[in-house]
Amino acid sequence: MIKPLRLIVTLALSAAFLLAAGATGATAADRPPRVYVTGDSTAATYATSDAPRAGWGQALELFLAKDVEVVNEAWSGASSKSFVEAGKLDAILRDIRPGDYLLVSFGHNDQKTDERGTDPWSTYQDYLSLYIEGAREAGAIPVLVTSVERRRFDQSGEPQQSLGDYPEAMRELGARTDTPVVDLHAMSLDHWGTLGIEGTKAEFLWLAPGEHANYPAGVQDNTHFQERGAIELARLVVGAAKGQRVVSSDLTRRLGDEFPEGSLTWPATRPAED
Repeated sequence: MIKPLRLIVTLALSAAFLLAAGATGATAADRPPRVYVTGDSTAATYATSDAPRAGWGQALELFLAKDVEVVNEAWSGASSKSFVEAGKLDAILRDIRPGDYLLVSFGHNDQKTDERGTDPWSTYQDYLSLYIEGAREAGAIPVLVTSVERRRFDQSGEPQQSLGDYPEAMRELGARTDTPVVDLHAMSLDHWGTLGIEGTKAEFLWLAPGEHANYPAGVQDNTHFQERGAIELARLVVGAAKGQRVVSSDLTRRLGDEFPEGSLTWPATRPAED
């Protein structure tokens, strides 16, 4: 049984802690804060054999101060439920320290009808509550990040929603528990609408045959991103966190910069799956 939602601190104390930790950037270990990322394939870090495929968590470091370490544990195929059941949340909570951040972004695989699936208004919120409570118990700062939207357009060229009630359920939980919410779902819908049907292909993993050695037959992926898309989504996440005063200005950088191809680093293996 999943334990029911329980707030560890009062809403007033929680809000005060968020502002204080965000303003100072200090941790109990007297080191710069770490940013832990939990989520699915849209946020994951990919290997050299996957390039130019990349998740937004892989690009966060471009927009965070150089001494801020990103620990990207986003896991391809994960739901809020399967991430917990695999022990990955417990592993993070053993390592996380006061003043660190825990970004929580699930929804794509919570929609599945297999054992990973959750109901948006019950089990999904119950599992998300474990991340919030665990971070707060450790003195860390939980931040909910609604799922990035897929590449879906109607006949008039307007981007379409495909994630059902999951984004709204996360927003409601954030409001109810006084947890910051970075609404990547809404921001990505606006971004895809600005780019349009053709423009989005440069940010999603769309490659022509022979365009990249890792995808000799080409690829048309409307869920995952190549480097440019990952960077732009990470820019949205950090920019929104800064704008909401979840993180202080001294922890961010280069939000207005352009980045050339090859700005990301792909490790030899997918780190969250080692």
